[in-house]
Amino acid sequence: MALDAPNDLDPGQMDYVEPDVNTDQRVDPAAGDARLADDAVALAGRLLAASLADESRAERRRRERLGRLLADANGRELILALTDEVLRVDDPRVAARRFGELVEQYPTPALGAVDGVMLRAGASIAPKLPRLVMPLVVRRVKAETRGIVLPADDPAFARHLTQRADDGVRLNINPLGEAILSDAEADERMRIVLEKIARPDVDYVSVKISSIVANLDVLAFDDTVARVADRLRTLFQAANAARPRTFVNLDMEEYRDLDLTLAAYMAVLGEDEFATTDAGIVLQAYLPDSHDAAERLGAWAVARRDAGGGRIKVRLVKGANLAMEEVEAELHGWVAAPYGTKADVDASYKALLDSLLRPEWSDAIRVGIASHNLFDIAWAMVRTADLGAGDRVVYEMLEGMAPAQARAVLAVAGDLLMYSPVVADEDFDASIAYLSRRLDENTQADNFLRSLFTLTVDSAEFTRQEEMFRHAVDARHGVDRARRRRPVEPQRGFSNEPEGDFTDPAVREAVVAALVAPADPAVEVITDTDGIDAVVAAAAGAASEPVAPDQRLRWLLATADVMRVERFTTLALMAAETGKTIHEGDPEIAEAIDFCDYYGGVGTAHLAGLAAAGYQVEGRGVVAVVAPWNFPYAIPTGGVAAALAAGNAVILKPAPEAIRTGTHIAEQFWRAGVPRDRLQVVVCEDGPVGTHLVTHPALDTVILTGAYSTASMFLDWRPELRVLAETSGKNALVVTAAADLDLAIADLVRSAFGHAGQKCSAASLGIVEAAVYDDPTFLRRLRHAVLSLRVGSPADTATMVGPTIARPSDKLERALTSLEPGERWLVEPELLPVDGDLAGRVWSPGVRIAVRPGSWFHQTECFGPVLGIMRADDLDHAIELQNATEFGLTGGLHSLDPAEIETWLRRVQIGNAYVNRHTTGAIVRRQPFGGWKKSSVGGSAKAGGPGYVQQLARITEPSGGDALARATTSFAGSWRDHFSVDHDPSGLAAEANILRYHPVAGVAVRHDGSDSDGLDLLRLAARTTGVRLVESDARAETDDEFVGRLGGVERVRLLTDLSDDARRACHAADVAVDGSPPVSDGFVELYRWVREQSISQTMHRHGRLTPR
Repeated sequence: MALDAPNDLDPGQMDYVEPDVNTDQRVDPAAGDARLADDAVALAGRLLAASLADESRAERRRRERLGRLLADANGRELILALTDEVLRVDDPRVAARRFGELVEQYPTPALGAVDGVMLRAGASIAPKLPRLVMPLVVRRVKAETRGIVLPADDPAFARHLTQRADDGVRLNINPLGEAILSDAEADERMRIVLEKIARPDVDYVSVKISSIVANLDVLAFDDTVARVADRLRTLFQAANAARPRTFVNLDMEEYRDLDLTLAAYMAVLGEDEFATTDAGIVLQAYLPDSHDAAERLGAWAVARRDAGGGRIKVRLVKGANLAMEEVEAELHGWVAAPYGTKADVDASYKALLDSLLRPEWSDAIRVGIASHNLFDIAWAMVRTADLGAGDRVVYEMLEGMAPAQARAVLAVAGDLLMYSPVVADEDFDASIAYLSRRLDENTQADNFLRSLFTLTVDSAEFTRQEEMFRHAVDARHGVDRARRRRPVEPQRGFSNEPEGDFTDPAVREAVVAALVAPADPAVEVITDTDGIDAVVAAAAGAASEPVAPDQRLRWLLATADVMRVERFTTLALMAAETGKTIHEGDPEIAEAIDFCDYYGGVGTAHLAGLAAAGYQVEGRGVVAVVAPWNFPYAIPTGGVAAALAAGNAVILKPAPEAIRTGTHIAEQFWRAGVPRDRLQVVVCEDGPVGTHLVTHPALDTVILTGAYSTASMFLDWRPELRVLAETSGKNALVVTAAADLDLAIADLVRSAFGHAGQKCSAASLGIVEAAVYDDPTFLRRLRHAVLSLRVGSPADTATMVGPTIARPSDKLERALTSLEPGERWLVEPELLPVDGDLAGRVWSPGVRIAVRPGSWFHQTECFGPVLGIMRADDLDHAIELQNATEFGLTGGLHSLDPAEIETWLRRVQIGNAYVNRHTTGAIVRRQPFGGWKKSSVGGSAKAGGPGYVQQLARITEPSGGDALARATTSFAGSWRDHFSVDHDPSGLAAEANILRYHPVAGVAVRHDGSDSDGLDLLRLAARTTGVRLVESDARAETDDEFVGRLGGVERVRLLTDLSDDARRACHAADVAVDGSPPVSDGFVELYRWVREQSISQTMHRHGRLTPR
């Protein structure tokens, strides 16, 4: 839309006369502020009045319609959802179905009668004629956004440039690029930016470093700055060669990028080649850190200018990424980086303006006032006039957001720069995130642009905006300038441990320092079975001495504190011993701390409550934690913490590849006060000595994380052993045509190749709907994303994919080096030439496509950096392929269609389900972890969930009273209030984390008639849960006969003994055998009749929270 309208402004009507500034007013800053504020309010009123008078009929209609839509909750959601969920879908059938659902879901009168009728008619017809209707819908929505996002292609782009030049308006061209997944996409974005720079009709461009450099990583600060600097040199060289010269401005968006952008900007412009180059950078007023950034920039710019260098320009904005910053902070346990109130942001904006206009910076820094708030614009005008700095300032507004107001500002300022996002039609998806942010920004209650749709000079809203403005003028002198981003303070009760924040230089320095000299704890090795006997005897002795719950709580909370203090030591040790990169290791430490806090608090409190109610609660005795190497810290810590919380003595056997980390864990517990006989660590070979530990008759329970075959082997060695095991997985992430493919590819790559794919939760398969799989763009983007992963040593902070734990096993080597019939490499893995301990272990990630149903790779867990892609006809077929393996650990779905999400969650057979996010990184309490089918052995409750600790205690019925009567009340209440409803105890706004219970298919009870009370409790539990109960009386049925009719049974409850052979038969059939006595407490007993499922679903789009 052109700036010139039928009633062109007469600039003479809007002349701004600089105020008289007398000496008295200069003596009293408050009086001077008040006078300037009065002048600014008057000028803002004149700007508003002039813009309303000058507004064309078409502009007024558009403004009023958008105002009605944004004032209506359904109207706002409809605009945002149509933009985000319909425009990005290429399949017309899927888009049409979603279009119809959205129109029905968000009825709104704000569109007006004619458009409303057309919208509803289109929604009705679209599912029947999708290929006819949806192109019209897409064309209409794009037309509505064309004033905000401009076409990047000629002749439309050239026409727009010419029109703006005729209007007397300069353009700041921003080629949009929101989702850069790979180096190849960054190269393409660079090409587009350079193409714009080279045009003679373009003299100003803006670019974010995240749109031209893939995989920015603030932890690898120097490496990332170097990569960004390489790009900036190319941009500045092209800009200097252009005629006329093109001005390059660096945009800001994510808080993460602030210091990276500053460092690269100053480094390159400080080089001799670019010493005289003028260039710009953005500062965001909603970040208190911007004040320090301004000071650094100012000092540097003055020194550069004094040395004969060029000037810089600072574009001052308020910031438009608030919603995503809040989401990131919530998910990671941080205080959000931006100010907490709009009032603070407004004050910060004015304080930054004061700083940038200081006289001593006048020759080095120019300032861009980027705002649509007429009060802020008017304040800048009167403030610069007061300081005599009008020649240092240019006013900037967003293309298409308020054209009449832009003309009014141009008339007064005499110059205007329009920030102009551009995108090619075929790349329109790249503009969706930008549009979402702009629309979301305009819906905020206090946002001036939202008020502007209905604002008049004599309105109450104008008065309210004036009051907010005056408050900001007064508050700017005292606005807090300290960094806000920090770990959230612990709340009462359990709260998750914050993850490390690598934007903090002190954290980065501590990581680097720790990596230089990793800890090397002394390891004692047990070489014979006598040594095992001595360890078990000491443990049995310790277990015989009860420890009060409050003491167990103190131990675990103290251990968590030790772990916090030694965080960086642990990070470096895991990197050195097991190849964990820092990005993978840091969340693992937070998880270990969470285990101690959660089991120590929630777990011990629950057991204490049972004891207070009269139940007999005691430890089971000696528990062995047989730990894995892939999560060498969190998983063993969780097993040890849970066993201690339940009152047991614990023997920790770390994996042979992680013995130093295992020893380190034990030392941390000991330093926290846990007696050395209460927790012992056993390092031994996995042959006869290790077997002797697992088969020791004094051992009650083994907590195992490892392969299904290992759990089966343990149970075969000693059938009566209580094994609670999280075992194997063949996990898949499903991508449908309704997915956000940018996010889906990023999450698939992260899920497949984090820790080199060596996670039981890793996505080994991508199951992709045909409409997406058959589009070569998807596979090309996936290929480029994988090729952009940096592979190397875990000691290098720039490494994204580290080494395998050892040279590949036979299965992994087959997966990395050979293809099955019909398959081909999308990315062929390579063994990289690395010397020393890493030789033979550093593989670049691989992707094999056309994996066939039922094939070796479809069914086999390979545990390494290789991903297989399968083609599914539709969602039903995808679910069938996902469920076709014998495992059921984790899985994911990427789809923006609620109906698809509901269908998938109802039918998928997995313990941890992830929707529109990555499939790894389960967090204590948020996503209790554990699988179905052969991904779990022993009927264990989920680790990190509310039922985990109680299974490690021996809980028996109170003496006296009517157990069945107690159970009748307790079972009904527990089923009603807990097991039959969804739970989300974390209560996050941006992510739903649901714990859901599913009754098992069947339970069998083996009894001999001697425990009628126990049998009655089991019958009541079966009726309460709706689970089929198979009863077997040992007096009438042999063990073999009993085992022969266990079809459809998932668990066996024993009220009498069962032979070793019968137990082996149960284990072979994946039937868990539970000898725990039935109890009348519903929470304890009914846990044995259900399977748990954790569901984690992203509940925001680009930071905008989605309805639940």
